[in-house]
Amino acid sequence: MRIVRFASSQATGLGSDPAYGILNSSDEILVLKGDPMYSGIVPTETKVALSDVRLLAPIIPRSKVVCIGKNYADHAAEMDSVVPEEPIIFIKPNTTVIGPNETIQWPRMSERVDFEGELAVVIGRICKDVPKERFRDVIYGYTIGNDVTARDLQKKDGQWSRAKGFDTFCPLGPWIETEFDPQEQLLTTSVDGEVKQSEPISSMIFKIPEIIAFVTSVMTLLPGDVILTGTPAGIGPMREGSQVVVTIEGIGSLMNKVSARAK
Repeated sequence: MRIVRFASSQATGLGSDPAYGILNSSDEILVLKGDPMYSGIVPTETKVALSDVRLLAPIIPRSKVVCIGKNYADHAAEMDSVVPEEPIIFIKPNTTVIGPNETIQWPRMSERVDFEGELAVVIGRICKDVPKERFRDVIYGYTIGNDVTARDLQKKDGQWSRAKGFDTFCPLGPWIETEFDPQEQLLTTSVDGEVKQSEPISSMIFKIPEIIAFVTSVMTLLPGDVILTGTPAGIGPMREGSQVVVTIEGIGSLMNKVSARAK
């Protein structure tokens, strides 16, 4: 099931306020009442065409985006780093989140802004100290993320908070796929049509059960929290005005453009 969050000024009775829906194979959205993370969802009888709406980020975390660093061996190597012995975690504020087709804003204090395509896990319930064998119990579904990074500031600061924390630096979408089962699916990232990253998500050093167990051993996760599971090798800069597309087989594609650098 594909859960979308959308806005429409054309669909009768919906207005421009965000709404949730289920996207079917005919590109129709069955409008839902409620919030899938908190109040639950109830189908209505209203349907709208995907072409008549604007897709938003499928979830805006009320709490946090937890990221896993250096979770692909080839990416660790390209960063001149050793493979970590345990997951490296850091936080992106929820204000970084934008949706599909929205614009990544290039901050004036950075000279280099990079893409990092990633599989994203959406948490569906409050959880702490989750055993690896019960990881599925706390997952609502999966989506696609782009851990946008001001690479020059990351190097300058020696830590990652500023470099990864700018508004618009966490595109998510295009929807939450609740029936996705991470196996050998290919993750690709292209910039202006040129493929930059291409690797199966099975290449992750720490798999989803280990990530869930480790993160929840450190902190409580809340419904709607998102975990970015790491990026493969091939990261690199996005030019001003470029278009970046992250695709994961079985989920879909997340497209965003990059603004000109702020003056």
